[in-house]
Amino acid sequence: MILNKGGKLSTAYFLSYLELVASFRQCSAAEVYDIVFERLFDRDKAKLGPASFQAFETAYEQFSKKPESL
Repeated sequence: MILNKGGKLSTAYFLSYLELVASFRQCSAAEVYDIVFERLFDRDKAKLGPASFQAFETAYEQFSKKPESL
């Protein structure tokens, strides 16, 4: 996936992406985190900028609290 590195990606964007991966892969919340972090950030917190990484972390926190993601 090609992403624009110049803009901040929203929490809603990451939450939707986490839910999509969880639905498709049928895996744990921790596994979803690893998959998305690898695919979007290439395991580099700085790749999309600090604001986008913070939005990702916030989205994951919200995602992991949902009963269906456990």
